[in-house]
Amino acid sequence: MRKARVTNLLAILGTSVRYFAALTAVLTKLGVANINSDLATFIRTCVILVLVGLIAYATKQFSAIGEISGKTFAFLVLSGLATGASWLCYFRAMSLGQASQVAPIDKLSVVLVAIFSVVLLGEKLSLINWAGIGLITVGVILVSLQNS
Repeated sequence: MRKARVTNLLAILGTSVRYFAALTAVLTKLGVANINSDLATFIRTCVILVLVGLIAYATKQFSAIGEISGKTFAFLVLSGLATGASWLCYFRAMSLGQASQVAPIDKLSVVLVAIFSVVLLGEKLSLINWAGIGLITVGVILVSLQNS
């Protein structure tokens, strides 16, 4: 019963994330049209900080902060730095290029996550998984090609 609820929740979250990610690309492109991409990233980050802070407060998750180990905290800080670098690059690319080309290139992160998870986390991927990763790579290249 519990496994079915988790599977259903993953399906809902997975569906939601793709729509939010698509909206993010389009709204980012519109948002960087008339301002510096770094300022746009800062504004976006502030919105996320407030939103997630309110969610953590409302769900009483701030009480657990003192229980975070140093190792976990270090990985979260590194993750935050990587996210910040990613967002700065993404917003700059969006200010320079077309959303329909930048967003697919950004999704090559799916391929890199697969590779990093195998190399760094010891995860195992099947032949069919690797075929999917190859197709994602080819798809990103085809979608991101400039129109002649």
